[in-house]
Amino acid sequence: MNTHKTIIIGAGPAGYTAAIYAARADLQPVLIAGREPGGQLMTTSEVENWPGDPDGVYGSELMDRMRKQAEKFGTKVVLDEVVEVDFSVNPLVVKTANEEYHAQSVIVATGASAMWLGIPGEADLKGKGVSACATCDGFFFRDKKVVVVGGGDSALEEATFLTKFASEITILVRRDEFRASAAMQKRALNNPKIKVMWHSSPTALVGTEKLEAVKIINNENGEESEIMADGFFASIGHKPNTDIFAGQLELDQKGYIVCKPDSTATSAAGVFVSGDVADPWYRQAITAAGTGCQAALEAERFLSAKE
Repeated sequence: MNTHKTIIIGAGPAGYTAAIYAARADLQPVLIAGREPGGQLMTTSEVENWPGDPDGVYGSELMDRMRKQAEKFGTKVVLDEVVEVDFSVNPLVVKTANEEYHAQSVIVATGASAMWLGIPGEADLKGKGVSACATCDGFFFRDKKVVVVGGGDSALEEATFLTKFASEITILVRRDEFRASAAMQKRALNNPKIKVMWHSSPTALVGTEKLEAVKIINNENGEESEIMADGFFASIGHKPNTDIFAGQLELDQKGYIVCKPDSTATSAAGVFVSGDVADPWYRQAITAAGTGCQAALEAERFLSAKE
């Protein structure tokens, strides 16, 4: 069995950028695209904050262009899903549903998945007023009414960010208190654009071509209501896609991969990480791409030092 110089797991902005840099460094990378090639950008309509695209670009189009660029420089893209890894051996082992690969280095770029509510209308209206990233999509809701779901720091941070654009933000909190820090609560509650509905949970999203309204139930008395809304943001957290790395790489309490200081290197020799799978804070396409570049450069240096 051939031992590849570099295998990249994941095909979002981080994985494709790592592939472009690795291929240009003659590492002949194999990129295993996974279940959702392109990552979260495939469910985003228009990306307006990608440098060099002043008119915006559709997420799916951007990912297609990055894939073609990676392939142009020699990346082999495999449409398969990694089901098991063994980073305790040399060469490193990466197993998919159909194949077993050996590699001198591995770049993990499996990303993170937004946690959704699973209510009627949510899946159909993603990208049509429904989002899980205010910093990605907030601009589209200038002078609009939006609803944010969640009671933690991320929900209040997103609601506060949305006040730059939206005319009115309603936060739905299923209990009678926030879980967010006191400072974040104070900032949100003091903003005149933000109002809070306690004991409230969304039960369905209404709309055809775009979001029109949110159906709500009061968890205390069972009373149902409906409010008009142009935007709906699920801010109940993200889950890093790291299940297959448990016991192989050091993970933090939330499941994100832990990097060495000022590096993309992980706890396993020859394994590097990029993108949202190690980033609970920024979660942007551009930051993911930046760490993909870093991971590829570090993998190249690691292999050069071995030689």
